[in-house]
Amino acid sequence: MASLPSVPLTLEGQFALHQMFRFRRPDWRDLSSADRDRVLSEAIPLLTCLEMGSKEGHPNQSALYSQIGHKSDLMLLHFRDSLEDLHRTELRLAQLELADYLEPVHSYLSVVELGLYDSSIRTYGQLSEQGIEPYSPEWNAAIGETVARQANAMAPRLFQEIPKFKYVCFYPMDRRRGESQNWYTVPMPERQRMMHEHGMIGRRYADCVRQIITGSIGFDDWEWGVDLFADDPLVFKKLIYEMRFDEVSAVYALFGSFYVGLRINSNDLPSVLAGELP
Repeated sequence: MASLPSVPLTLEGQFALHQMFRFRRPDWRDLSSADRDRVLSEAIPLLTCLEMGSKEGHPNQSALYSQIGHKSDLMLLHFRDSLEDLHRTELRLAQLELADYLEPVHSYLSVVELGLYDSSIRTYGQLSEQGIEPYSPEWNAAIGETVARQANAMAPRLFQEIPKFKYVCFYPMDRRRGESQNWYTVPMPERQRMMHEHGMIGRRYADCVRQIITGSIGFDDWEWGVDLFADDPLVFKKLIYEMRFDEVSAVYALFGSFYVGLRINSNDLPSVLAGELP
C-alpha cells in the first residue's frame, strides 16, 4: 500500500453557505412601525421562497435560525447546486432593505462531502493487483467509474433537504497537522480504522440527530464544517462529548467556534426581531 495514493476518494454534493448576522437593534428601534412593516413585507416573501427551495430536482433550500448567545443573532443556512447559485442567493438577500439592519459577523463556505475510505482502499488494492499504474489513463478511468457509481448510490445524502429539527449546532474543525501528531502522515488503512470507529459512535445517535458534513479545504479557514440537527439540544453535548474520547478526536481533532440556533420560519421573523419567540 506504500506506493498507492494516500488521499481517499470523496464525493461532493451541494455547496453550503452559513451566514451569521448581528441585528442592529438601535437602528431598528429608530424606525417607525410603518417602516418596519415595509422592510419586513419585502423580506419575508423572498425568505419564504428560499425556505421552500426547488420543487423539482435537488432541494436547493435555505433555512433561518435565531442564534443563541453573543456570537450572532441570526443565521441563514443555504444549500445550492453550484457556487454561482449560492452567490446569487447571497446577492439577492443583500439587496433587501432588511440587510441594512443585519451586520455580517461570520460566514462559512463549504460543500457537502462523503469520504470513501473503505471504497478507496478496496479500489486502490484491486487496481494494484491488476498491475495498473496509479494515475495512468486506465487508473483514472477506473477511479472515475467508482466515483460515479458511488455518487449515484449516495445522491440522497449529497443532495438533501435541510432537516426539519428544532435546533442546529454548527462548528468547523481540522485534523491536526503538527507537533507530535499529524493526521496527514498516518497510513490510509490506519485512518480508515479510526474513521470507522469514529462513525460507529454517530450511528448510535442516528435516531435523534441528523448530521451533514461539508468539506471546506480550499474554500474556508478550516477543513470541514459539521451541522448537527436535533429536537433535543442536549444530544449535541452528549454526542460530541462521547466522540472526544474516540481516538480520531482525542488525538487529531481541532475544533472551531460552535454556533447553536433555534429554527424559525420567515413568518416568525417579526416576532423574533421584536424580542419574542414564536
